[in-house]
Amino acid sequence: MRRCTNPIAFLFRRTETALAAVIIVVSAVFSLASPYFLTLSNATDLIEANSVTTILAAGVFVVLVSGGIDISFAAVASVTQYVAALMATRYDWPVLPTVGLACALGVTLGIINALLTYYLRVVSIIVTIATSSIYYATLIYVTGGTEIYNLPDWWTNRIIFFQTKTASGDVARITLPMLIMVAVVLMTHLLMTRTRAGRQIYAFGGNPEAASRIGIKILPLQMHVYGYLGFLAGLAGFVQAHRVHQAVPTAMFGTELNVVAVAILGGASLVGGVGSMGGVILGVLLLAILQNGLNLLGVSYFFGVVVGLTILISISVTGYAEQRISLRRRPETS
Repeated sequence: MRRCTNPIAFLFRRTETALAAVIIVVSAVFSLASPYFLTLSNATDLIEANSVTTILAAGVFVVLVSGGIDISFAAVASVTQYVAALMATRYDWPVLPTVGLACALGVTLGIINALLTYYLRVVSIIVTIATSSIYYATLIYVTGGTEIYNLPDWWTNRIIFFQTKTASGDVARITLPMLIMVAVVLMTHLLMTRTRAGRQIYAFGGNPEAASRIGIKILPLQMHVYGYLGFLAGLAGFVQAHRVHQAVPTAMFGTELNVVAVAILGGASLVGGVGSMGGVILGVLLLAILQNGLNLLGVSYFFGVVVGLTILISISVTGYAEQRISLRRRPETS
């Protein structure tokens, strides 16, 4: 068995290890640059502020592992959020039917993406660009862009499960969005590592032809994958409205790049078959720390550069890896 003789190469062989090391270094730099960065209140606020991104990134991670790319999740979250808010305000729906409606509608819109991708034989990113435009345009047309402010108290009241205060006045708390985020992370991790469906998703993303030969049914698998992202989009829309106390038709518009960036930064390949939920969490944490630190330093505009570079570097690494694999598979010529 061949061993890695270079300790540095061995240390950074896994994406999660490299991300953890970068997070430690970046956190140390920002803590020295700003006295407000390394505080309990800033840490908990950072986690809660990125709860919606994490929920969406978990669903995008599953789609990426399957070999697809779905960027309609923001539009799905906006549609489900608004429809649920409409039912809750006009007809006094309680919490469970409202959340159930948001998630069920999200699953339906996700399955539509899967059906179009399968039957049209079109790359998923093209399909979801089209459906994203359709979902957004339909929502704006039907609602006239009207915002809903009078959400019921059970939706807008902040729920704090735990809170502590240090002698210096620093406050840390555990809120509802944070617990929902943790539940989604655990559920997605178990789905991908402990279930037959998760193994099939990895197999199909790694080699679709081989997966088809061993009996994996493509359409049900894609419906499961895109439906799961739709489910999480509905849940994320609910959490986002809970945090901002309103439902806006374009509430999630523009979040697509950040969510996709943290998923691929966490090791989810653009060609499918690899990635872990742990890596996605570290990807969310790294970009959240960068955004928060840049805001504290007054240079928040630079965060867009970071996101763009993340996507470009990930695409370059993926392309290089695919080229190496194809060269190894090519039969030797004498």
